[in-house]
Amino acid sequence: MANINSAASSQRPEKPAHLEPSELGTKQYWDELYTTELTNHAANPADEGIVWFDDSDAEAKVVAFLDGSGAGLGRGLDKDAAAVLDLGCGNGSLLFALRDDGWGGRLLGVDYSSQSVALAQRVAVARRRGPGQEEESEEEGEGAEAEAEAEVEFCVWDVLNGALDDVRASSPSPPSVTTPTTAGAEGGCHDNATAAAAGWDLVLDKGTFDAVSLSDERDARGRRICEGYGARVLSLLRTGGVFVVTSCNWTEAELREWFEPAPATTATAPPFFVLRQVGRIEYPSFSFGGVKGQTISTLCFEKVAVAVSPS
Repeated sequence: MANINSAASSQRPEKPAHLEPSELGTKQYWDELYTTELTNHAANPADEGIVWFDDSDAEAKVVAFLDGSGAGLGRGLDKDAAAVLDLGCGNGSLLFALRDDGWGGRLLGVDYSSQSVALAQRVAVARRRGPGQEEESEEEGEGAEAEAEAEVEFCVWDVLNGALDDVRASSPSPPSVTTPTTAGAEGGCHDNATAAAAGWDLVLDKGTFDAVSLSDERDARGRRICEGYGARVLSLLRTGGVFVVTSCNWTEAELREWFEPAPATTATAPPFFVLRQVGRIEYPSFSFGGVKGQTISTLCFEKVAVAVSPS
């Protein structure tokens, strides 16, 4: 367990200046976007929608990074069994890429837009069915959707406001013992069983923190809602679990400032949990005005326990 003294704790770095709010930080924007993409996909199942940061090949780089570094991350990511949660899953492309790459554990994508989740579920069905297959009947379609969801799951869940118990890392119980979900008609994430929740091995974010950072919403403490994002990620991870975040709005240094602060000294007893950077992904760089940078940044953090000396 790392030991961080009170002097270090008193020198916690300031978080970066907030971004100006924009429509990309609103639920309305994403609902409208995915409504359009649902229409496009219905007309042409090969059109799966936007793959964010595709121009930087971010998705392939994240998968390759996890393949190459997974055994050394956290307490070792077991590719066959790691439970993976994708925050703000969009059309589900990153989870499909992991499944295609051989990641065999539970894969769950969550998004606060029901239109996004509907698109991801339909893309899952279309991928399972394969190109050139005829449209199925309504009953056949429901069966295909259930089968596809067994491969990669998707549900409506708000990263900042959803009940943590709604996204357990453990697999849902079989349908025969499943009680009604708490997520209602928009889709449930779990079964309401009383077993203790287990943390996720791997939590992914590809642009979601960017969108949250562009929201002008405030939390109960009057803060911009992005202020509470890191704490939510910590709550979702198991000890030793890994968080991989990709951003086009924040530099690597700024991501560290958002997610890797020294712990506060007001807690009463260790252990305390924080995120510590354990890896990064290299992208093509550019130089402007003598400063070198990348168009996007991807950092990997591990949830670790620390001991905090009294102040």
